[in-house]
Amino acid sequence: MGWEKLLNSGSYRGVTLVVLYSAVLYVCRWLSYELRFDFVVPPPQSDQLAINWFWEIPLKLLVLLLFGQFSGLLSYFSIPDFRRVIYATGTACLLLYSLRFLPYPFLAPPRGVVLIDFVLSTVGVAGVRLGLRVIRERFLSDDGRPRRRVRRVAIIGAGDVGASLARELQSRRGLSLEPVVFFDDDRNKWRSRVHGVPVVGAPELLRRPDLNLQLEEAIIAMPTAPAKRIGEIVKLLQAAHLKFETVPSMDQLATGKVKVSRLRSVEIQDLLGREPVSLETDSIRDILKNRVVLVTGAGGSIGAELSRQIATFCPQRLLLLEQSEVAMFLIEQELIELGAGGVILPLIGDVLDRQRLRQIFARYRPEVIFHAAAHKHVPMMESQPGEAIKNNTLGTVQLAELALEFGIDRFVQISTDKAINPTNVMGATKRLAEIYLQALHASNSTKTKFMAVRFGNVLGSSGSVIPIFNRQIAAGGPVKVTHPEVMRFFMTIPEAVGLVLQSAAQGAGGEIFVLDMGKPVKIVELARQLIELSGLQPEVDIEIEFVGLRPGEKLFEELSHKAENVAPTNHPKILRFVCQPEPLDRVRSTLARLSTELNQAEPDQLKCLLKEAVPEYQPYLS
Repeated sequence: MGWEKLLNSGSYRGVTLVVLYSAVLYVCRWLSYELRFDFVVPPPQSDQLAINWFWEIPLKLLVLLLFGQFSGLLSYFSIPDFRRVIYATGTACLLLYSLRFLPYPFLAPPRGVVLIDFVLSTVGVAGVRLGLRVIRERFLSDDGRPRRRVRRVAIIGAGDVGASLARELQSRRGLSLEPVVFFDDDRNKWRSRVHGVPVVGAPELLRRPDLNLQLEEAIIAMPTAPAKRIGEIVKLLQAAHLKFETVPSMDQLATGKVKVSRLRSVEIQDLLGREPVSLETDSIRDILKNRVVLVTGAGGSIGAELSRQIATFCPQRLLLLEQSEVAMFLIEQELIELGAGGVILPLIGDVLDRQRLRQIFARYRPEVIFHAAAHKHVPMMESQPGEAIKNNTLGTVQLAELALEFGIDRFVQISTDKAINPTNVMGATKRLAEIYLQALHASNSTKTKFMAVRFGNVLGSSGSVIPIFNRQIAAGGPVKVTHPEVMRFFMTIPEAVGLVLQSAAQGAGGEIFVLDMGKPVKIVELARQLIELSGLQPEVDIEIEFVGLRPGEKLFEELSHKAENVAPTNHPKILRFVCQPEPLDRVRSTLARLSTELNQAEPDQLKCLLKEAVPEYQPYLS
């Protein structure tokens, strides 16, 4: 059992505190007499000092017990604990002073002794508790064992987050991290101190060979800094051969999910991110609060994040529809831990199972639908286009028809930038679903608003390039890139889901929304950055191998096709695309033919039929 656990266990705490408090109170009592009489205590008082301790000390211990000074953990001591110490020692001294009014005045200490004893006892008892706390924080780790060797760290960013981090590292010595210097871009902070730690200048000082700080690690405490600046700092730290970590994101810190000291590795999201996209939460809350919301594909990357964010807007009921039992269990448990257990309802089902969907609609009456269920892996769908047509197109059609029948308020389809001038089955099936929704909205006179949201590659989603590259780096390489010029738009999962929710709030029906995703990123540069973040050198430690474009892949993705017109929205980062919808009868005729040929036509034949429905589609034929 560790030192701290031993003292804080019930069997040892009382005995430990009786011994420590008794010793301190005895010394304080003796010293109060000596101070009162200038260290020459006259005989009557010296006799009182020698005789009365046997009942005065137990009296003070009893008062400390009544004020809870034997029940707290020894190694924790704060302002409320100190207040209780003052109350306890003050009460004990008042009791001693009140003895003057009894028939036994010789029992009462002199008034000066009582006052001095109050001050000394307060300081002594508080000092015991504070000393135990200091021992825990400075010499023990969190589990009570002697702490490891302290590592000297630099904090990059002397703002509020950096200051909070420094204070926590100083108070939690068990982390074995000692902040010795700050770096910051703000010249006004240079040559100042934050919690006693000097701010020496900009991070570029790390390039100076004469900078002898004996640093072993650096922590980037700049959660709101632009991704470009984070990337520059990472390169500086790599050149200085310093291990580095970063604080959690601003979203996590603001919501209280984690503390500033919960450090993590710098991830590619930190380097590729853009300025945070602000959302009009009031408009989103208006369409979700106290309403029944259905999310299909709730166990997937996008569906799960949709469920997390929707749960924060206080829906009446959040229906989670998922085909995979394992994926459903994971998101269900996570939402329960986040406090949404009373709102969510997990439903196992397939968007192709019309009877199951009808049962769900009839029983729970959803009012808003976010349709995230889809087959999305491009190469896999190229060899079996029938499955992509069934799930991505016909599943959407079936869900939309039920939404129309049951008078759903809003239907939001999760689409993709691969639906623009598609060269693969996945993109073409998503585009056909968009065409159907626009035609359905134009032809119906009900209140249901049908819309779609397109976005690029989602960082960290299942099957995305980042986890694949990380596995290849962990295996020692090579990192396989399709082509040196291939480029993609990237988004974070929360950013993509924020777009979906904002679009749902803005949509009047029939639109296709897309986020202003900035500039596309070269995949080969992404691979190089991931290798460097792993502490390795591209082409030296890890080889990059070009394997050629896979069937259906483009060199770059587009934002819109020729027939679409850009219209403004109320949000500066969201674009709306509108086009002339196809006649619904014609679209339904094409869908009926595809459905008939689905299980009997060859893959290339299905691709050709798909091209008839989506003329801009350029299929890859074997």
